[in-house]
Amino acid sequence: MKTYSMKASEIDKKWYIIDAREIILGRMASLVANMLRGKTKPEYTPHMDCGDYVIIINAEKVGLTGKKLSDKIYYRHTGFPGGIKQKTAGEILEGKFPERVIQKAVQRMIPRGPLGRQQMKNLYVYAGEKHPHEAQKPTVLDIAKMNPKNKRSA
Repeated sequence: MKTYSMKASEIDKKWYIIDAREIILGRMASLVANMLRGKTKPEYTPHMDCGDYVIIINAEKVGLTGKKLSDKIYYRHTGFPGGIKQKTAGEILEGKFPERVIQKAVQRMIPRGPLGRQQMKNLYVYAGEKHPHEAQKPTVLDIAKMNPKNKRSA
């Protein structure tokens, strides 16, 4: 029996929407990374972009466990000597672009390289409820019901 390898013409991409309100960041990011890569499909082919499109809404209300809001630090560098900058996860979620926390979490679970960059283009993250993808008729994916640990308890 030969190993099945999908062709570009056989790829069938679906649209999914996830509400990130009170969903644990790491659990959601690992599930989204697998969906973007196509690993949730039986015809997964490692060298092809066979993953689905994922829309995440309410990124500003994502849940973090423990003291990660104050202790988790994101670093960036300006490119100048001594130009390292840092922000906590709480500062980013309260700032102008709260969707970057989810984008970074998913991006760091996707392989680096041209294929990984192509797969990251299939992720759309929005801070609020509204998104411009109603025409694609995305399927609602409820991560909170998959496992009780996926939702942050009050």
